[in-house]
This record gives sequence, C-alpha cells and structure tokens, in this order.
Amino acid sequence: MPAEHPTARPSAHPFPGDGRVAVVTGASSGIGAATARRLAADGFSVVLGARRMDRLMPLAQEIGGTAVELDVTDDASVASFAAGLERVDVLVNNAGGAFDAAPVAEADLDSWSRSFEVNVLGTVRVTKALLPALRASGAGDVVFVGSTAGLVSYEGGASYTAAKHGVHTLAGTMRLELVAEPVRIVEIAPGMVKTEEFALNRTGDPAKAAAVYQGVRGPLVAEDVADCIAWAVTRPHHVNIDLMVVRPRAQAAQHKVHREG
Repeated sequence: MPAEHPTARPSAHPFPGDGRVAVVTGASSGIGAATARRLAADGFSVVLGARRMDRLMPLAQEIGGTAVELDVTDDASVASFAAGLERVDVLVNNAGGAFDAAPVAEADLDSWSRSFEVNVLGTVRVTKALLPALRASGAGDVVFVGSTAGLVSYEGGASYTAAKHGVHTLAGTMRLELVAEPVRIVEIAPGMVKTEEFALNRTGDPAKAAAVYQGVRGPLVAEDVADCIAWAVTRPHHVNIDLMVVRPRAQAAQHKVHREG
C-alpha cells in the first residue's frame, strides 16, 4: 500500500474526549450544568466551577467530575481556581447573564457594572489564568458562550447586548492573536434558550420571565447548546468552529419570533 502523501487531508475522525480535561464555568445551572453533563458523557474529565457549591457538588458527584468554588468576578478566587488545576484541555467560558431589561435612557449603572464584570471581565480573568495550561496541552480549546445579542442590537437591556458584543470581539481578537499557537477559539451564539434562571434573573418577575417564551413552540433548551459545544470541541483539532449561531426554528431573527395562540 503506498505511503500517505505528506499533504493529504488530516484524519476526519472526531477529536476524542477521553483523557482530556474540560473546565466549565457557571456550571451550577442552565447551559453550564448541561455542558458539564454532556462533556462527562463524552469522556472528558470535567472540572465544574461556580459560586453555589450546594448545587455544584451534587452535579459533580452525579457525573464523576470535580466541583471547585469559583467567582469569576474575584481575582483571588480565579487565581486559586487556576492554581488547583494540573491540566486543562478545554475551557468553556459559560458564566454570564442578563440583569435588567431597561432602555439606555433609564440605565442602572450598577446593573451595567455587574453585567460587564460577569460577562466580559470575568471571562477575561478566567481565560488569562488558564491560557498557560491550554497552551501546554498542545491542543487547547477556548469556548466562549456568547449570544445572538452579541451580534445584533435590540431595544431594552442594552447592558446585556453591550456585554455580549464585548464577548464576541474578545473571541475574534484572541483568534487573531493565537493563530500561530495550538489553541482553538470557538464562539457559540445561542438565540432564545429557555432555562430555569436566565429570564427570571433579567426581569426579576416570574410572570414576565414566563412571557418571554409564551407561545413559542420549541425554544432551545440548555442541552441543545451543550450539544453544539460538545460537537465543536470534538472536531479534529485542525478544524476550528469560529462562530456557531443556533436558534430555535421559531426564531428567524432577533426581532422575528413566531408565537402561537
């Protein structure tokens, strides 16, 4: 059998999870928890980071992962978290959230500060702290869980859309800066995702939170986004999923959502 040509296409087989360590931030609920479960099922050793250890520890026990307290807004917490990790192959920057739905004219600057601290600065803190380990792995992945709010502006809640635009440009900038290094930069940008906390944290009102999804047949759920993340990080490492936009079929665009009834 002839030898393979040196310029032949690399193997198309998925990049396995077995033996690889994945860190998931904001892993105590929603997309983070679903991602931790999915990556563990795919053979990754999962390190779950979040503030709410009462929720994190049972989940870690369930999936055979490791729960470590992490507050992405606190320098000392991030430094301690990073110091306890011997190996990191995948970082899923999931910690984030929306905290108001106010127009700019009624902006609550405390809410804006919280949004940027969690979504942008928290992501920078964790990425900076774990980048040496990701480089050392020889095949690292940094996944940014962004949002379609980071691609298209819309009325209300500009603190969140501005922060997610920041996450989007952070991913793009890092991809340019690390192009010569063995680290992939992946951005997953979900549209409407129905989770137990996102809309409630944003509105502060259970009725208003429920109204966000009213009449929408089949909004995305956390497991849908986890599926996208797992697929991206198990491609052969020469394949980079720069940006994946994923929406429910009922959401054609940020302002175009089909509601029944």
